[in-house]
Amino acid sequence: MEYMRIEDQFPRLNNCAVTLGKFDGIHRGHRKLMDKILERKKETGVQAVVLAFVSDRKTVLTNSERRDFLEHMGADILLECPLTSDIRHMKADTFVRQVLAGSLKASYVAIGEDFRFGFERKGTPEFLKKSGVKYGFEVEILLKEMDGSRKISSTYIREELAKGNMEKVSSLLGFDYFVSGIVEHGRGMGRREFFPTANLIPLPEKLLPPNGVYITLSSFGQEIYPGITNVGYKPTVGENFIGVESYLFDCEKNLYGKNCTVEFRKFLRKEQRFSSYEALKEQIQKDIRMGEEYFRRD
Repeated sequence: MEYMRIEDQFPRLNNCAVTLGKFDGIHRGHRKLMDKILERKKETGVQAVVLAFVSDRKTVLTNSERRDFLEHMGADILLECPLTSDIRHMKADTFVRQVLAGSLKASYVAIGEDFRFGFERKGTPEFLKKSGVKYGFEVEILLKEMDGSRKISSTYIREELAKGNMEKVSSLLGFDYFVSGIVEHGRGMGRREFFPTANLIPLPEKLLPPNGVYITLSSFGQEIYPGITNVGYKPTVGENFIGVESYLFDCEKNLYGKNCTVEFRKFLRKEQRFSSYEALKEQIQKDIRMGEEYFRRD
């Protein structure tokens, strides 16, 4: 997959099937859009192009995670377009004429029913459909994926993630929420005083669930280990940065420097300060038992 970040001008492409949006978490609704442009690619041989509008706020998937997802799904080109002042103030017709019809020469565009674009969000799906007739490209408007009576959206997912409702987040995304990174050396206290752990420091752009302890699965390539994970500052120990620290069941390997993906299954408890290391150790043992029971039932 070719990746381009829009700094000034959009690239000159030709005959593209395009989908547009923020693609924060690539949830079930986003994948419905992806399916459409990939279907058109298979039918006609056009390039499948994702135009993702990005901002500075924390996101469910980091930029690199989104790129990996879209490449795996089969996208040909990912255009990341920062929401600069120029983009925010570009009129809807100007965007269609200069970007979709002009630079990208789109032949097909797939959007969700609530997609909005252009200055003051005046670009509606209906406006885009009329513009397609004017400029010579097809527009398909897709109904939103639903969770009961509520539409699946990045906002909905962010709300549930903020509650630590990992089962609901997984259902809305269509996959387990995860944090990935390189296993780093901590201060060694886990190995000396408590239990050996794998430590990750998430990227600043990663939107995290509430600080606390979770039941998780950690993957190192083809090796997968169930375990429990603490997200937060470890107040009893006194870290000054937020980390993701996992105790892996039945793993004695040296994992430092390895790539790790931690998938979150269930929230157990909030992060808290304990009166002593012994009290903390006793609670961790309880957390481990709850995690082991979860996987026995699963």
